[in-house]
Amino acid sequence: MRVAMIGTGYVGLVSGACFADFGHQVVCVDKDADKIAALERGEMPIFEPGLDDLVANNVKAGRLTFATGLAGPVKDADAVFIAVGTPSRRGDGHADLSYVYAASREIAENLAGYTVVVTKSTVPVGTGDEVERIIRETRPTADFAVVSNPEFLREGAAISDFKRPDRIVVGTEDTRAREVMAELYRPLYLNAAPMLYTARRTSELIKYAANAFLAMKITFINEIADLCEQVGGNVQEVARGIGLDNRIGSKFLHAGPGYGGSCFPKDTQALVKTAQDAGVPLRIVETVVAVNDTRKRAMARKVIAALAGAPRGKTAAVLGLTFKPNTDDMRDSPALAIVTALEDAGVTVRAFDPEGMPHARTMMPNVTYCGGPYQAAEGADVLVIVTEWDAFRALDFARLKSVMTQPALVDLRNIYRPDDVAKAGFSYTGVGRG
Repeated sequence: MRVAMIGTGYVGLVSGACFADFGHQVVCVDKDADKIAALERGEMPIFEPGLDDLVANNVKAGRLTFATGLAGPVKDADAVFIAVGTPSRRGDGHADLSYVYAASREIAENLAGYTVVVTKSTVPVGTGDEVERIIRETRPTADFAVVSNPEFLREGAAISDFKRPDRIVVGTEDTRAREVMAELYRPLYLNAAPMLYTARRTSELIKYAANAFLAMKITFINEIADLCEQVGGNVQEVARGIGLDNRIGSKFLHAGPGYGGSCFPKDTQALVKTAQDAGVPLRIVETVVAVNDTRKRAMARKVIAALAGAPRGKTAAVLGLTFKPNTDDMRDSPALAIVTALEDAGVTVRAFDPEGMPHARTMMPNVTYCGGPYQAAEGADVLVIVTEWDAFRALDFARLKSVMTQPALVDLRNIYRPDDVAKAGFSYTGVGRG
């Protein structure tokens, strides 16, 4: 089938490349000419394991191309995916849908023959109705259907998630649209990936409800970690004990500095605003948002407490800046709030991240960026693990101790055993290990 993917960000580029790998003809469209030129040179705008090879292979096979204009790709397409950004709107927290609506108008101007217009971007309930209205108003005679098809891609594992999904959600009541979507995803039938067909508004709500529930699990275990610290429990054992219950499950029960990234912060906030506007406030989700916002600076207080004496004039070595490993995404990363709080307390920050430093430099200009964990640790009074990159899981503590001013570790991801760290001569501070 012929696919036009509007937007070459994280969702659009991964989805477009995977559809091409299924054998479909895909054109990824972006108005940023520099980004398109870079993609044509094989340069990825994001770090995602395996994406560069996937794109290169499908470009070479002639199934994946790039363009800056919508006219040709839309006219030729069986399905047009809208995969543009929906950031939080400044001032009120609602999702900014201006890019979605602008794309809808441009799609309408170029439709030719029956076309399925698919919202792949994460959008609030009712957005598909507005997209349909815009297209109908612009082209009253157009033959089209608007479908909701939310993405469930984890950064760092996006290709695997697309090709081996837990489920594929398709929101439409149009028979022809269902046939097109079934054909697009037909290669996944071999993996027995279930396709859930719903009404469009239900599909839109599924995405937000899923992200809010996962954010709630993270926030829940973080609060249990705080309780463990006060009463002498071990949050890792608590998480294992409740995670073995099939009704709960073990995923997203890892205590740490709070959630971040491109999805959970903005999606929970957008869901809260949608519910408030509908007159049915989601008090659990509101609390999740509030607790997560305060947690990040609370982690900075752990670091300050680990510094012997007053923090001013001390140095912290921060390992990991991205919101999770295997990505270069700095959006709403806990590191941003932690580093800011440390700097506010007069602490000098040295840092290393395998992929995130180019973006971090523009967001945290006062940090000294280093070439590796041991360089970051030079002269430091405390070592802080913020992101659990594999490169930080087997550090040489003897080497660290030889270059640090004080041997202290604050392990915000609980990747080390306290006894092992203590044997190496370090003081240890974890999360929820009372």
